[in-house]
Amino acid sequence: REVPSMPSKMERCICNMQAGSQMIKLRGKSKALVRLFYLDEHKSCIRWRPSRKHERAKITIDSIHEVCEGMRTEVFRRFANNNFDPNCCFNIYHGDQVESLDLVSTNGEEARTWITGLKYLLAGISDEDSLAKRQRTRDQYPFNCSGCFLTSCCKWLRQTFSEADKNGDGNLSIGEVLQLLHKLNVNLPKQKVREMFQEADTDENQGSLTFEEFCTFYKLISTRRDLYLLMITYSNHKEHMDLNDLQRFLENEQKMVNVTKDYCKMIINQFEPCSENQTRMVLCIDGFTNYMRSPAGDVFNPEHYQVNQDMTQPLTNYYIASSHNTYLTGDQLLSQSRVDMYAYVLQAGCRCVEVDCWDGPDGEPIVHHGYTLTSKILFKDVVETINKYAFAKTQYPVILSIENHCTVPQQKKMAQHLMEVLQDKLDLSNINVNESRRLPSPELLKGKVLVKGKKLPANIDAEAEEGDVSDEDSGEEDEEEEEQINGDVRFCVLCKFLCRRRKSMRLSRALSDLVKYTKSVRVHDIETQAYMCSWQVSSLNESLTNQIMQLKPAQLVRLNQRQLLRVYPFNYRVDSSNFNPQPFWNAGCHLVALNYQTEGRMLQLNRAKFAANGNCGYVLKPKCLCKGAFNPMLEDPLPGHRKSQLVLKIISGQQLPKPKDSMLGDRGEIIDPFVEVEIIGLPIDCNKQQTRVVDDNGFNPIWEETLVFTLHMPQIALVRFMVWDHDPIGRDFIGQRTIAFKSMMPGYRHVYLEGMEEASIFVHVAINDITGKVTFYYISFLFCINVATEILTVVEGEVHFQNENFLTIYSPPLVKGSTDCYTKEDFLNRRYSDDVSSKDSRSTSQSASLRRPPSPPNTPHHIRKDFLNQHPLPQCSYSAPKNSLYNNHNLAESESSSLSSLDSLDLSTLQSRFPDNQQQTMGTLQREMNALFEQKMREIRCHSPLFLRGKS
Repeated sequence: REVPSMPSKMERCICNMQAGSQMIKLRGKSKALVRLFYLDEHKSCIRWRPSRKHERAKITIDSIHEVCEGMRTEVFRRFANNNFDPNCCFNIYHGDQVESLDLVSTNGEEARTWITGLKYLLAGISDEDSLAKRQRTRDQYPFNCSGCFLTSCCKWLRQTFSEADKNGDGNLSIGEVLQLLHKLNVNLPKQKVREMFQEADTDENQGSLTFEEFCTFYKLISTRRDLYLLMITYSNHKEHMDLNDLQRFLENEQKMVNVTKDYCKMIINQFEPCSENQTRMVLCIDGFTNYMRSPAGDVFNPEHYQVNQDMTQPLTNYYIASSHNTYLTGDQLLSQSRVDMYAYVLQAGCRCVEVDCWDGPDGEPIVHHGYTLTSKILFKDVVETINKYAFAKTQYPVILSIENHCTVPQQKKMAQHLMEVLQDKLDLSNINVNESRRLPSPELLKGKVLVKGKKLPANIDAEAEEGDVSDEDSGEEDEEEEEQINGDVRFCVLCKFLCRRRKSMRLSRALSDLVKYTKSVRVHDIETQAYMCSWQVSSLNESLTNQIMQLKPAQLVRLNQRQLLRVYPFNYRVDSSNFNPQPFWNAGCHLVALNYQTEGRMLQLNRAKFAANGNCGYVLKPKCLCKGAFNPMLEDPLPGHRKSQLVLKIISGQQLPKPKDSMLGDRGEIIDPFVEVEIIGLPIDCNKQQTRVVDDNGFNPIWEETLVFTLHMPQIALVRFMVWDHDPIGRDFIGQRTIAFKSMMPGYRHVYLEGMEEASIFVHVAINDITGKVTFYYISFLFCINVATEILTVVEGEVHFQNENFLTIYSPPLVKGSTDCYTKEDFLNRRYSDDVSSKDSRSTSQSASLRRPPSPPNTPHHIRKDFLNQHPLPQCSYSAPKNSLYNNHNLAESESSSLSSLDSLDLSTLQSRFPDNQQQTMGTLQREMNALFEQKMREIRCHSPLFLRGKS
């Protein structure tokens, strides 16, 4: 797509700022002043009106220290009825006393205009050309990446250069460069590309670029303006960061502690490519970009690449990475069985593998999926592969989940192979466990292989070489038969026998003796079995476990506190698809078995889960899942506990490719990307939000949008970043990265898309603690005012009108989390309809086509104190972030103005911040509360003069 000729982004920002914007200025804990803010004609100061200060009502650009997005200041955090959209909020720190000007714009686009424009002005940049000049005057250096993080980037550039060199002459023509930029999703005007091409073309062979010249050209188009402005902000407008600047950035933004000058010197020596700058101990934009693009700037905590959790607790306190039908390479009907799959999953961090054993020819047991056409492999080969790769990546124990369908002679052969091949790995005689017979810890079991299988009952003669094992004795769930759950969720043996004949099998003593701490037992009763011996493992299919979770989730948690439980896929998943593991993790299920051969969302969640502890296959469960009562299905599962607030600023994207399954491939249009962030955890925490769509830019799209999530139990949550290409008829998936919440690093970070070399999202991560019940009740008072004569004032939290004839008050429903939509006609005609269709704001199918997701109403509302005393609202208190950049500064209140907070203001000119397309769910209880609330308001309007000025 051709980009039409238009003013530059910088020119549009400055023009819009000079035209002015009506914004809410917060003052103190309850006052909201609506003022017109504008940039003066000389671009030297911000002014506003009306104000008692008249010409002195201004903030000079030179006095501004920093512009911050979102609601970072104490004023925002303590402001009454704070229901603002974070995308509309920003703060300006200014003056010798570092005062804060806290503003709320009418929409997110307007806020981004002011934030972007002010940051450019702070950097001394008034237009695009001056920015380009500043970037070109930075230190130049040969594009030699050896010894720095750019080595991988240089390899990528050389590969890209070779692919673009169609005729193989070692040079790129302007035509080849234009084709390459289209392939890279770079949508720049052709004239701009030609200018940069000529600037990079410095040798005698004019009209083409060598590889070195191409590297210079690539630098010209890829210099990150978001990182450049961030560097200038912390370098006091210098073209580089010195040791003090870098130290301040790492401590204030990246939340690092005890940052020394030596550490900053190490960063400069490692990432600054210019030797002269290394001598001066400064970091320029290229070095800063290298550092931010390195693993040190990744959103994933580098400490979590190693084991970082306590590994000395019983096995029941851990999630254990588990595989289902490990031997299969594909579906469960026709695919191949291969020993290589055991090597693959073990090296991928899996610690529990499944072995389906059947009688084979020549007395040798085989492994395959029974009653299907899958191929067969020797049990001995499987054991040898496990022995070779079991501890190649980690020393923590491996569990062999044996599904035994063999006769006694071949069972003896199985035991023989296990003992001869695994040898001392099976010897558990030196494992000391306490008298409570709790399972040993992963630390104690390092280098050991546990055999999970059926075991002979104690009443069989110790000299007998074999014996019968019935369902109630061992009860391993047969995955070839699906059970049905009765209404009481009690798996009574008698009830099962009424439905089918008792099953029993002949078991070899030799194989039984190899089972120590992981005896397979059937789930008889989840309420009583939880108090039996913990040296046992039960298996349930996903369907049964889901039904138990719906009916008795707390009892399932209790069962998982006492013994191991394995959950495997429903047999109808013949395509080897995977279920969602998160609900089972929520209930504390240990061995959630997935088909590792089937790549997709569920396996990505599994990888993210176990990456949080060095991918060792064991992740410690939260304390509430290890001890005490817990119900993951409750709306407030941990009452009285601190909640966490995740504030994600989605800033920009880098080198986002076209979707893999794009019909037009590289010839297709430039992508229109947007980012979707999903929280996956407890049901109450599950949420999904998305940014707006950026048209025609996959190379360096800019979003600058803030997404806010509240989590009741962050210890178990996953955060999933997804990048989509918007299309008029849907959306195409580009890439994703899923990370455990506890593995996320604060500050400015890059989220690299999984499986992609250079594609990333640049974000800012902030995590705050929240106390109290996180329940928001939006109470909107809609005022119809004759703006020519009526003045609304807010004095000490009270609402006043000069003329009671114009007073009209309506309220939306008192429903948790509700959001309301009103048009201008609703204001004027005093209409409010209870008949509103429901809409799930998190629906994937509907949100896919939205250019911008709806936001909750964010206008401050003031209610009379005596009314609140009669009808109190639930309170929600917030704690300030522990490491706020301005914790030690005394943020004075903004200057005083007239007693009237909205005097001389035509409210009809304000843009409504209630989205036109937003709807709500209306139920019977809600309608009853609406009626009660409206009745109370009618009584107040009819009988109480307290709302009116001069009559209180």
